[in-house]
Amino acid sequence: MAQSLDRLKESPSQTAGPYVHIGLTPNFCGIAGVYASDLGATMVNDRTKGERIKLNIRVLDGTGTPLKDALVEIWQADAAGLYNSPAEMRGAADPNFLGWGRCPTDMETGLCVFETIKPGRVPFRDGRLMAPHITLWIVARGINLGLHTRLYFSDEEKANGEDPILARIEHRVRVPTLVAERQGDDYVFDVHLQGEKETVFFDS
Repeated sequence: MAQSLDRLKESPSQTAGPYVHIGLTPNFCGIAGVYASDLGATMVNDRTKGERIKLNIRVLDGTGTPLKDALVEIWQADAAGLYNSPAEMRGAADPNFLGWGRCPTDMETGLCVFETIKPGRVPFRDGRLMAPHITLWIVARGINLGLHTRLYFSDEEKANGEDPILARIEHRVRVPTLVAERQGDDYVFDVHLQGEKETVFFDS
């Protein structure tokens, strides 16, 4: 006999971990032979145009503790502000720049590091230029749906002030949660999942 619809119960929710690393970064997990190197591990080569930068990203829980089993993907424009995508209609992107990267957080420190370039400015829907930025997608144990946010640069104050996305954030006090701080040749960015410093997340 069929179960009446008013008695159906919600199925248990599924999270991204712990199998996300096995499926997406097998070499990181010690599973050899699937890929020569994990997809997205290398974004640049010695012919890539633009300013080389290193992004040091941590994903922090509500207590400020780094998550040691998160995975971060980034995508961005090249130095000229063009995307490595078939949908890019403004010109040809740098063929020596992947434009996409994937990195798990270190199981000891909770840090993931991307070697990439500083992106150029790209136009918003209405033609206004957005500030240089990198889009992040984050998954981890306990996260049902991947989180989507952006990373801007602390040394691009003028461009950040003109950015139409940053201008639309209702609580301006939260804008700094999207800004990576420059430290020497590196940028440091903490993604806070909860708490007073919670990062601004966007609908995917």
